Amino acid sequence: MFLAEYLVCHLVFTSEKGKLYVKIVRQNRICQLNRGFRVLIFSFLILKCLSLFIFHLNIMTKQKIAIIVAGGKGERMNADIPKQFLEIKARPILMHTLEVFRKYDAVMQLILVLPATQIDFWKELCKKYAFTLEHKIVSGGQTRFESVKNGLHQVELPSLVAVHDGVRPLVSIETIERCFAAAQEFDAAIPVVDLVDSIRQLSAEGSISVDRTAYKLVQTPQVFDGSLLKKAYEQEFSTLFTDDASVVENLGTKIHLVEGNRENIKITTAMDLEIAEVILKF
Repeated sequence: MFLAEYLVCHLVFTSEKGKLYVKIVRQNRICQLNRGFRVLIFSFLILKCLSLFIFHLNIMTKQKIAIIVAGGKGERMNADIPKQFLEIKARPILMHTLEVFRKYDAVMQLILVLPATQIDFWKELCKKYAFTLEHKIVSGGQTRFESVKNGLHQVELPSLVAVHDGVRPLVSIETIERCFAAAQEFDAAIPVVDLVDSIRQLSAEGSISVDRTAYKLVQTPQVFDGSLLKKAYEQEFSTLFTDDASVVENLGTKIHLVEGNRENIKITTAMDLEIAEVILKF
């Protein structure tokens, strides 16, 4: 036995602007060790450091996926075709929506969920408008809950998954960026905007005025860790599930709010269509 100095390493992983940094903290100690045991210690430390590095690297490199849900019928539009296929700026709404996500990320996977009866019509529209943007088409269910669940069957892990309304073509790239960045850190993020009108709460006696600053208007995309979202959609459907955030929140997960963009309206009426047409001209 003889005196030998060995090194104990601690790795601290931090991230800044999407880059991974590794900080090594050293601590020297003196003890009696033979050469074979020293080699064993160093080998163990190296393997441990590598495994930790790979683990944190995987977290930093989750693939980005967007599930675009479009199951509208256009009844409130009094239109002959579903609202997602109506034209704004000479092309169907849904094409504008898909393009925003492609502009945000050129390689992210796009999953379009449509009613089975509308898929052939969509393919014909893609031919008519020479729309070649790559996306995967999935048949939807009877409800939005079932449609999102069907889309999730195509999601691979690890990933960050955005769920977005197909008739929200005016979402900004900045809003999408904020949602993905927050979901990377907090696992669940949704865009919201402030209310500008006064609101009242209905009661048995009539209604009462409430503080509008205590409420937010919720938009999409709503972005989640892929594993978390898949687990959430294993739950039985509840009428309390009004959006994806409410499904995830039912697991006990806290939802992180980020700033949305006010023009990110959900096109459901003829007036919405006219407003979107005007906005897209600028």
